[in-house]
Amino acid sequence: MNAISAVRPYEEALLIVAIPKETAAGERRVAVTPDVASRLAQSGFSVLVERGAGMQAGFLDFAYQAAGASIVQGPRELYDRADLVLKVQRPQVSDDLGADEADLLREGCALIAFLQPMMNPDMVRVLARRRITAFSMDAIPRISRAQGMDALSAMSNVGGYKSVLLAASALPKFFPMLMTAAGTIPPAKVLILGAGVAGLQAIATARRLGAVVSAFDTRAVVKEQVESLGATFVAAPVHADGEGAGGYAKELSSEAQARERELISKSVMESDVVITTALVPGKRAPILVTDEMVKGMRPGSVIIDLAGEMGGNCELTVPGETAVKYGVSILAPLNVPSSMPLHASQLYARTVFALLTHLVREGQLQMDMSDEITRSVCITHAGAVVNDAARALAEA
Repeated sequence: MNAISAVRPYEEALLIVAIPKETAAGERRVAVTPDVASRLAQSGFSVLVERGAGMQAGFLDFAYQAAGASIVQGPRELYDRADLVLKVQRPQVSDDLGADEADLLREGCALIAFLQPMMNPDMVRVLARRRITAFSMDAIPRISRAQGMDALSAMSNVGGYKSVLLAASALPKFFPMLMTAAGTIPPAKVLILGAGVAGLQAIATARRLGAVVSAFDTRAVVKEQVESLGATFVAAPVHADGEGAGGYAKELSSEAQARERELISKSVMESDVVITTALVPGKRAPILVTDEMVKGMRPGSVIIDLAGEMGGNCELTVPGETAVKYGVSILAPLNVPSSMPLHASQLYARTVFALLTHLVREGQLQMDMSDEITRSVCITHAGAVVNDAARALAEA
């Protein structure tokens, strides 16, 4: 069954794709950049962009018009005309609109965004009730043919890079070794907890700045990648159950987490900078850095907790704030990719276009639920919650 409801007669030959201005607090990214808007138009889509949608990311309206898109003055008109809405953040309750964006979506249309369905069951129920076909960009499976659609990895690259810049700014030391007439300054010691996409990018960036870097991960398979970037791999016990469905991390037992903390304790306390990146989809972030570890760090040391939005990997983290405990600065920035909106938007837009190329054939949305990618990313369709995990929560 095609999720797209009947299109108005004067537009019946085109699938209308709409790009609204993001309403989430602090969100500066845009779901589609002018270069991708041009590719959409050339692929046969009719592209509508809300006025000013890309301004905070550095993309002005005239650039979209030059790419073949039409500028729409307000969100209500945009949503009323859209067959397919492309967003970064999930639908929000907007004070400016005086409504929930989910209620403005035209019944039967489709939506692509970072929906985080496991954390937002109420939103999932609304989308199902309005017969929205919703695809979540944070549910792309980690398989080879979906690599170009992997928005989480794209954003993790941004987060890993920016985390090192934040650390370098907050640390009262140089990152590289400096040899001066007044003597030699030793390089900073940086520990990365988690060698996924964000962790590997953090390693590479810290090495470029001249730090001595080590990294911890429970997966022995990443040892070669860590060492290829010039970092020391902190050996860890291998957890056979550490990888979950779709290639994402799986929550470890409390006993396994305790063993991890014991192993990394010494490395944490010897480091000038600790960057944590451990996340489990739909779960609170695991605690890796305890109060006792922070207490043992040198005053002036810095912790950058990239898991702050999910509670944090540090026991003392205050999400969205900078906490100072025992002379150690603990930064837990939220929505780090939004702080680099131009390149973050470009990367995200390319992953969205790759997913659309997979989902749309001959101008129609193809709902082949036997396909692993479609089955994984589709959350609601035809009035029902079709994702098993999201359905269990929505029906609770």
